[in-house]
Amino acid sequence: MATNIQIHGVRLIRVLAAIAALCSACQHASEPPVPHTAAGAGAAGRAPDRLPDAAARPAATGTHEIGAPAPAMRLTTIDGQTIDLAAIYGTKPVYLKFWATWCVPCREQMPGLKRIYDAVGDRVAVIAVNVGLDDDEASVRAFREQYGLRMPVAIDDGRLAAALDLRVTVQHVVIGRDARLVYVDHRDGDQLDAAIQKVLSGSAASGAAAGRQPVALKAALRPGDLVQGLTATAVDGTLVPVGRSPAGRPRALVLFSTWCESYLATSRPEIAAACRRVREDTDRLVANGGVDWLGVAGGPWQSVEDIAEYQATTHAKIPLAYDTDGSVFRAFGIRRLPTIALLDAEGRVVRVVGPDDRDLAAAVGALQARK
Repeated sequence: MATNIQIHGVRLIRVLAAIAALCSACQHASEPPVPHTAAGAGAAGRAPDRLPDAAARPAATGTHEIGAPAPAMRLTTIDGQTIDLAAIYGTKPVYLKFWATWCVPCREQMPGLKRIYDAVGDRVAVIAVNVGLDDDEASVRAFREQYGLRMPVAIDDGRLAAALDLRVTVQHVVIGRDARLVYVDHRDGDQLDAAIQKVLSGSAASGAAAGRQPVALKAALRPGDLVQGLTATAVDGTLVPVGRSPAGRPRALVLFSTWCESYLATSRPEIAAACRRVREDTDRLVANGGVDWLGVAGGPWQSVEDIAEYQATTHAKIPLAYDTDGSVFRAFGIRRLPTIALLDAEGRVVRVVGPDDRDLAAAVGALQARK
């Protein structure tokens, strides 16, 4: 990858980029293929083994208006440092890279992130933002050590991704000194380099450049809380209420991602196994009746089309829907996959069952036994 970014007045030449590319190719030869560009669907009875292709289906990546004000928020790094984006705007550009430890393209792009930080880290606020789904501080710290990341690293609590309408990983967000979006895309390389060069070449912001107000993030729903005002989108496009069951029965909400079982089989096999186990358990439990089941797919790289494909390949027996704007996952504070929220007949949260709980049947039985 040839870069246009100058380091102390000296351009990185193509020879160095070619050497880096060769080294990257050697490193990646032992890694699994990048699922989001692989062709074909999974075999019958299991989940598809790829993520959507953003180039072919750009709608899956969210909507972004280049030139719109960027969010003004505070981030806390894993080292306890507070980063106030509003204080940075007006002084220097900002480059946010959203990623996850289990994301294969994210790993492949880490050398590029390091090169950018080494090149312009003194002139651009470069921040590596973990999306906070199925990652904890320990795994993020280990990843930082493995890849030798020196820029600030933060874990998003959901607000920043929501403010930017981010629905994929990896994702790059470049913000000018005027606090306006210049580049939002999952691809690095020449286009990203050009965006960074553009914000470096731009004139200093005139006047205040504070950005948009922070996104309010409500506390996650807890036992006793009433679930209301939440909907998901069914495969046929209809809206499905996520709270109280229309049938007046207790409800079990399975909050998952369609790619969890197979995409994570190599990078995070324990999570993939939990997703498969929960699907198989729900297939058995749905036959018992008495509980209204609903699977809600959310997290990055999801669409209604993915839900339909997942249902066709896994033959999942419960109704499935799509968390269109991420509001369902945010409402329940989903940080791990899969999570099952058990609601009573009135739509109140009774219990939230995490992926480490192996006795879903007992939890559902207790829900049915409630008066």
